[in-house]
Amino acid sequence: MGGDVTGGSPGAVARAGRRGGQQVVMFRIGTESFALDAGMVREIIDPIPATRVAGARAHLDRIVNVRGNVVPLADIRGRFGMPAAAQSPDTRFLVLEVAVAGDPVVVALVADKVFAVTEVDPASCEAVPAVGTTWRPEYIRAIVKAGDEFIIVPELEQILC
Repeated sequence: MGGDVTGGSPGAVARAGRRGGQQVVMFRIGTESFALDAGMVREIIDPIPATRVAGARAHLDRIVNVRGNVVPLADIRGRFGMPAAAQSPDTRFLVLEVAVAGDPVVVALVADKVFAVTEVDPASCEAVPAVGTTWRPEYIRAIVKAGDEFIIVPELEQILC
């Protein structure tokens, strides 16, 4: 497949091209590993109190105050068919800037554990298999093989909408 697998900014693509790989933040939700372009991540914070929003969609039903800004809190477990789970000592919020309908939107994403910033080779990227997965294909940009593990590169614009 190749190319910009993480949906990052042109600057991130240029930086990746100089090194031959892309810098990504690796994290886990449930039993699945995910990767997002490091350029999308503004900060990683410990969980903070969230306020429920009446009538909001299940995966975006809370907001948080991040440095004085109201930020939607996304829990994408349900989008991937995972059951709800309580926070653990490893839970973190990834504060991201995501393009939604072409406009930059800041959103916090619940992660069960954040591992590291690492580099992935775009050549190790593969399309989502047509059979054998329970994920909706429009929610997955690609799958990257890293060592013995498969890492999901989510299509956040589709997941959030």
